[in-house]
Amino acid sequence: MAVIVSVLESSNRELSTLARGAGLSVIPLDPHTGLVSIERGGAAPDVLMVDLRGQGSFPQDLSTFKRRHPRTGVIIVISSLDPAIMLDAMRAGVTEVVQEPVSGPDLRAAVDRVLGASAPATEQGQVLAFIGAKGGVGTTTLAVNVAAALAGEPGASVLVTDLHITGHGDAALFLGVEPRFSIADALESVHRLDRAVVNSLVARAKSGVDVLGSPERPSLRHPEPQQLRALIDQLSLQYQYVILDIPRSDLGTMDAVDPVSAVTLVVNQELPTVRRAGQVATLLRQRYGKDKVGSVVSRYDARAEIGQEDIERVVGLPVWAVLPSDYRRAVAAANVGRPLVREGQSRLGSAMQQFARKLAGRPAEAAAKAPAARTVGRLGGFF
Repeated sequence: MAVIVSVLESSNRELSTLARGAGLSVIPLDPHTGLVSIERGGAAPDVLMVDLRGQGSFPQDLSTFKRRHPRTGVIIVISSLDPAIMLDAMRAGVTEVVQEPVSGPDLRAAVDRVLGASAPATEQGQVLAFIGAKGGVGTTTLAVNVAAALAGEPGASVLVTDLHITGHGDAALFLGVEPRFSIADALESVHRLDRAVVNSLVARAKSGVDVLGSPERPSLRHPEPQQLRALIDQLSLQYQYVILDIPRSDLGTMDAVDPVSAVTLVVNQELPTVRRAGQVATLLRQRYGKDKVGSVVSRYDARAEIGQEDIERVVGLPVWAVLPSDYRRAVAAANVGRPLVREGQSRLGSAMQQFARKLAGRPAEAAAKAPAARTVGRLGGFF
């Protein structure tokens, strides 16, 4: 997987030329717009290289950039070891310093040292899948809110992938972004899906979540399972968390979702939904095993005739969490593209935030060890 190096330098492009000659994948930055161009472009690069030769002081916006993107390694190129600049560089969190005379191998060695000091690029991220037992149970709402909650962790990288390929998905809408590209474009590029390609395909939401949305015009055919599996595998190598919003109308997609850390089946307390959930749960247990699959009850009402124990018995899955009903807030948040977990004084947002924390550990075990308050319904004999 290629490492992306953004280079901020003078107009002569010397550093970019040297870096490319050393085999690095380089994205030159406009010297006039500077680091602002990265913020506008979405995801930060693996390494940022800044030419400070000829500058009398350390750029203050570099300190701000490093605070916003702590996972990006920063290399500065200087003419001499100026004590004032070195002190500012240490305070800003600069990772490496290269002094003149500068060569391509010098730049390559600095990049290798930066990457060696960071987390391994090949570490597999968690793949968290969400599927609804029926339409309208709040699957996408839960998926994007879990993503936004996880993105609030320091240094976390989170991607929401909307797998509604043959139909319309709303994940991007719920996160307030309008992607130029979609999951269909990613599938077409899966054979060359390095970091640069992924960065060009995703859209960055204000919540810090990257989004790979569903196509504006749904595809007439389903993707090949091997193709989709390769895509998810590549994405999980580049993100700490990959959130999958899976269409209930295409359970065949589940055969291609691998590897997966946890699968959440979203249900409510309506009899048709519970019955359908039992059928879907059987398929999920067969595909992933009982330890990786659980359910979440949306719009939960403790006074409803169908209680938590009824759901667990009929569906055959543990209830990992129950979410209180707050339809008005959920709709309002979706309309403005702002996840509820980023708002205060919301019981529903707090419940989804707590559920996200459980999934961030060892998903199935963490959630199963802390079940929601159990309630017994009045329909036990009926089921």
